[in-house]
Amino acid sequence: MPALALALQGHSKFPGLPARTTIARWISAALQRDADLTLRFVDAREGRRLNRQFRARDYATDVLTFAYSHRPVVTADIVICVPAVRHASRERGLRLRDHLAHLLVHGTLHAHGYEHDQPVAARKMERLEIGILAGLGIADPYRRVRG
Repeated sequence: MPALALALQGHSKFPGLPARTTIARWISAALQRDADLTLRFVDAREGRRLNRQFRARDYATDVLTFAYSHRPVVTADIVICVPAVRHASRERGLRLRDHLAHLLVHGTLHAHGYEHDQPVAARKMERLEIGILAGLGIADPYRRVRG
């Protein structure tokens, strides 16, 4: 199993987030290589600023991944905008815990170099996410979207 070095930032600012051990377990399930990750939990203001600055989109998005290296060690920052995650989970009728686990798996796969900008790549990434989440006891997050 790949090794994970995980730094958490902003975790204590948001009551109700899962424990560090749970977060590390979710991320570890998606690891394909050793990783050195920083996971930062942010509010809507910071989430919007980062999305605007780095993706030219003027809204707070739920997850952003800044991948710096894929080999030999995956090195990345993953940013989770907690209010956006809470809003999306309510809107989609998902458990907050399950949605957060999905976003952490999604961000971790981005850190490994996976993308979803093309249909074939998106299907590959979705299949990986579905399998990883199933191993964590979490239902297919795309099932509701697909109908």
